[in-house]
Amino acid sequence: MAPFKAHSVLPGFNLALGFTLLYLSLLVLIPLSSLFFKTATLGWDGFWEVATGDRVLASLRVTFVASFAAAVLNAIFGLVVAWVLVRYTFPGKRLVDALVDLPFALPTAVAGITLAMLYAPNGWIGHYFAEHDIKIAYTPLGIVVALTFIGLPFVVRTVQPVLADVEAEIEEAAASLGASRWDVFRRVIFPSIYPALLTGFALAFARSIGEYGSVIFIAGNMPFISEIAPLLIVAKLEQYDYAGATAIALVMLIISFALLLAINGLQWWSNRREIR
Repeated sequence: MAPFKAHSVLPGFNLALGFTLLYLSLLVLIPLSSLFFKTATLGWDGFWEVATGDRVLASLRVTFVASFAAAVLNAIFGLVVAWVLVRYTFPGKRLVDALVDLPFALPTAVAGITLAMLYAPNGWIGHYFAEHDIKIAYTPLGIVVALTFIGLPFVVRTVQPVLADVEAEIEEAAASLGASRWDVFRRVIFPSIYPALLTGFALAFARSIGEYGSVIFIAGNMPFISEIAPLLIVAKLEQYDYAGATAIALVMLIISFALLLAINGLQWWSNRREIR
């Protein structure tokens, strides 16, 4: 008798795998490979000259430092927002929950113009800081503000469902055994949501690295001070220096991949530690 074979409404493995590889090739592998091929026309010496230029290094430093700072802020305050939305009931909760997704729907250029107007020295918010000689718009601090705005939903939407699945009975049991609220959060809740929080941090960080539209209006775009790497790539393209633009993009790709690989490795190590 022939062995029983389970049927599925989904396509077979061969068809699904072929479609997956084709989809990834068209959207990911081929564009990335063209990046390498175009950069290769510079040769190693030409690539190194572009990648280690003072202006390029300064823009990369501004990009990655601001992106990391924004991702850290999003991890902290995104956790707070997710906690409030999951654990409390208050008037206007649905409105607040919907506003979290606003950066997803709002065009980045509109967000950049709005933030620049708000945080300019004569803006609604910026003038309060200007009174204390703190300038936000047109400085690296303005870049962090813009990147925090566009990255917040990644942390909230990643942590929110995991936090909702944490059973209240476990917290009550810990509290009944004499654990303080801080101990309950640190020993019971945080280990459960830590992988999701780290994932949200990685997504916000990755999103911030490549952000362009919301940053250029508030950054000031001053070389060596507030110029981001994506803007420098656009400037190279406008000068028809395609090889130079792809060289900078390749450097960003390598650094981003290494950082994300390190974050995923940390998440894998944390999961293994919890299993043990």
